Amino acid sequence: MSEHNTGHLRSSRQPEAIQVRGARVHNLRDIDVTVPLRQLVAVAGVSGSGKSSLALGVLYAEGSRRYVEALSTYTRRRLSQAGRAAVDSVEHVPAALALRQRPAVPGVRSTFGTSTELLNHLRLLFSRLGSHVCPNGHRQAPTLDVARGLDLTCTVCAATFTPPGAESFAFNSDGACPRCTGTGLVREVDETTLVPDPSLTIEAGAVAPWSMFGLTVMPQVVAEFGVRTDVPYTELTDAERNIVMHGPAEKRHIRVPSKNGKLFDLNFTYRNARQAVREAVEKATTERGLSRVNRFLSVQTCPDCGGTRLSEQARASLVDGINLAEATAKTLDELVAWVPGIAGTLPAEMGAMAASITAELMQTARRLRRLGLGYLALDRSGSTLSTGERQRVQLTRAVRNRTTGVLYVLDEPSIGLHPSNIDGLIGVIRDLLADGNSVVLVDHDVQVLREADWIIEIGPGSGKHGGRVLADGDVTGLTENPASLIGGFLSGREPVVVRKRAAASEVFSSGALRLSTRPVHTVRALDLELPLGRLTAVTGVSGSGKTTVVLDSLVPAVTARAGGKPLPAHVADIDPQGVTRVHVVDATPIGVNVRSTVATYSGVLDDLRRAYAATPAAKEYQLTAGDFSYNTGSLRCPRCDGTGQVSLDVQFLPDVDIDCPDCGGSRYAPEAGRIRRGDGGLTLPDVLALTVDEALDHVGDIRRVRARLQTLAALGLGYLTLGESTPALSGGEAQRLKLAGELDRDQDGSLFVFDEPSVGLHPLDVRVLLDVLERLTARGATVVVIEHDLDMIANADYVIDMGPGGGADGGTVVAVGPPDVLAGADGSLTARYLKRHLQATRS
Repeated sequence: MSEHNTGHLRSSRQPEAIQVRGARVHNLRDIDVTVPLRQLVAVAGVSGSGKSSLALGVLYAEGSRRYVEALSTYTRRRLSQAGRAAVDSVEHVPAALALRQRPAVPGVRSTFGTSTELLNHLRLLFSRLGSHVCPNGHRQAPTLDVARGLDLTCTVCAATFTPPGAESFAFNSDGACPRCTGTGLVREVDETTLVPDPSLTIEAGAVAPWSMFGLTVMPQVVAEFGVRTDVPYTELTDAERNIVMHGPAEKRHIRVPSKNGKLFDLNFTYRNARQAVREAVEKATTERGLSRVNRFLSVQTCPDCGGTRLSEQARASLVDGINLAEATAKTLDELVAWVPGIAGTLPAEMGAMAASITAELMQTARRLRRLGLGYLALDRSGSTLSTGERQRVQLTRAVRNRTTGVLYVLDEPSIGLHPSNIDGLIGVIRDLLADGNSVVLVDHDVQVLREADWIIEIGPGSGKHGGRVLADGDVTGLTENPASLIGGFLSGREPVVVRKRAAASEVFSSGALRLSTRPVHTVRALDLELPLGRLTAVTGVSGSGKTTVVLDSLVPAVTARAGGKPLPAHVADIDPQGVTRVHVVDATPIGVNVRSTVATYSGVLDDLRRAYAATPAAKEYQLTAGDFSYNTGSLRCPRCDGTGQVSLDVQFLPDVDIDCPDCGGSRYAPEAGRIRRGDGGLTLPDVLALTVDEALDHVGDIRRVRARLQTLAALGLGYLTLGESTPALSGGEAQRLKLAGELDRDQDGSLFVFDEPSVGLHPLDVRVLLDVLERLTARGATVVVIEHDLDMIANADYVIDMGPGGGADGGTVVAVGPPDVLAGADGSLTARYLKRHLQATRS
């Protein structure tokens, strides 16, 4: 081969890595990094170190932006685009897709079946392989002609008809139940709400919809029907009440006074109380309008379709003796067991068609099962899926699309995964790689990180103390690198048990909270004991019943008993043993807009505003604490109205949010710079730009401020700036910030429930969280965590493991006891992985 040809081949080789130079997104400190292509690359680091800034803010942002820029201007105007990342150069970045940590909650028409597109396969299966009914009601056996899409002639009445196509089985289209329009639910007027206070007379407003929806003349109209309007509603006869609720829409002649007292003779059509609500529903076009009407409505399962969403015609076709509604009621596990047997129920010549239709369905279904979703039924509403479940569905769809040459950026794909499902996750990611794609994932789970081909570790700390590349290399390289913070956890050098757990004989020394439940959902009747004043972990695979037991049973039962209210129907008994307060701490974002900051949420800003208003300079300008509010005060920046940002409209390019050019993002007008505390001290905007740790040095002399800041630092949040927007905080940061007001209180009689508090936490951050939980139990609190993280489980005083599987295969208590005892339990998946985890760190 000539030298010229050799050079040509060399130059045509695919790039081996993405080259990032000078990345400065958020807290990244002008870093250079090489990201191997067509490999599984993990980005690790403590919370706030800059992992997501690199993965999403640089790699995904540049990959997606460059793809969009390759499109026409006309197309770009109709797409949501990312702005250019703050980076000197990014070379060889492929088109990128991001699978985010918190996929959007789907609408009312979404189900597990539609979101996975398994329902599309089933609709095709029923249309081609089904036993259909002719227009005269005669059932026809499956035939090859129908499978080929040809018309069918009834063997009984000879009627020729076109069998239903796949679209005829879609509840979002032709197959929708007419009554509920494919939602499975109907909203009925609840008559018990129409007269909220029966002691009132109709003249005094007893019929709420009439006064609320502008039908103020209806009391006069109903009087013309012979209904007494001047006696309490409770005294009306059944006939009179029937007219109020169901009276005919007939006209009646009444006299209506004008504003000047003159009487007019007018005819009005009667609107009974129910009709008034129905008309209001039809007219409501805003959320506020709907909320006013909703108080008079009750949501019920559609009586026509039984909640299946499908029309009677769509439910008429059968495959292997069942209709589509019955097929979608199956769990994924049940579906996988049923589908392979379908071919055996059909004529032999239809076998090839059946195999073709079912092959892709089974491939997708098996992949979802590998991710631990086998317990979910296809008709499960999409809005009821957990964050982790939605993310796994998203991942499976990406694999099924069979892309090549794409960069997939996965944000915490291990969320909600039991250790037993991690292997399935890695298998799905390897499928993406096998198709020639590249995968970058941000994760903390050591089990996931050990499977990476290459790890990039960002740190060493959070915020201003992070943003550097600590180490990169394969797993072996990081375990041997002394600069790596994660290396010790990968190798097992770092101890797992870092908290002094209660001795097995002392776990219940302070008493037990006892709960008895009846069967509910897939959870069997249970009798549970939780030790008071201890840290209890409730574990189990996805769908095993953890949420049902803790959030749907324990929490409402304790709350009801403390408030003297009836227990939930499925709770047989609760003995709270003095627990009277329940705090549920989850990872939902704090606030909905940029006006909520760490300073406002923690209460620090209120104390700071009062301190600044007390300065001589503030008194000279006659400023009060209210003037120092960046939301409503006179010192807020007039250009950005105190948000710190302005949005620029740049035509066909995406709107760009930038720091306000007038205030530099400080939220305050220049006049705020005239007010300083002490000689040469800082202004209030200066203080809000400080981290919690830095602020302690400058405003720690204010007693209440110091106490609040010290609490935030103890929560491991010292790196957050006081002016940081709370909706932008990670789930773990949000959880800890919500605890800020609780750590130093007496917690006797308190139950704290945490739903996966380790989400988004590095193993070092988990230790901080364990310190926080220890402070709560030390003050008398009983703490329950729903967890998959093995470090959290190993440090609990007591473990309750649900299972053994998910859905119908779960719902029982598999094992209980201190971690060391539970690790030896038979039949527990959690025990198997916990034992391995404890042994790995002891060796």
